[in-house]
Amino acid sequence: MSLVEERTFEADPSRIEEITAFVSAQAEASSVAARRLPHLELALEEALVNICTYAYREPPRDVTIRLLLDDRRFAVELVDEGIPFDPLEEAPPPDLSSGLEDRAVGGLGVLLIRRVTDEVHYRREGGRNILSLVLNREC
Repeated sequence: MSLVEERTFEADPSRIEEITAFVSAQAEASSVAARRLPHLELALEEALVNICTYAYREPPRDVTIRLLLDDRRFAVELVDEGIPFDPLEEAPPPDLSSGLEDRAVGGLGVLLIRRVTDEVHYRREGGRNILSLVLNREC
């Protein structure tokens, strides 16, 4: 995949809307189907909340957004220098057997990300967590 755009933001909840708008505009310009944009935005928001909340013990806290493209896929890489954590392997599985009233708050983010993207990957590289969210452009 080819890098289309890369931008670094402060990893703060107050920036999530700005980051999501940036990614969504690029996805739309890259011919991601309009009906898939809410899926991308949901996955991105879930991943960003986790980075903003858990990745860093202290400032400075940044997240770099890399947008990649090939002839059939659009990908968002979220890159942080926080605590090593593979959400695809280390996040506890959600409790789907309990009723809503009995279930702990949170814990559904990774499940949602997996369900609304076509692919999701994690790697640790050069002291950085890299989470890739991939959508097929034609779907």
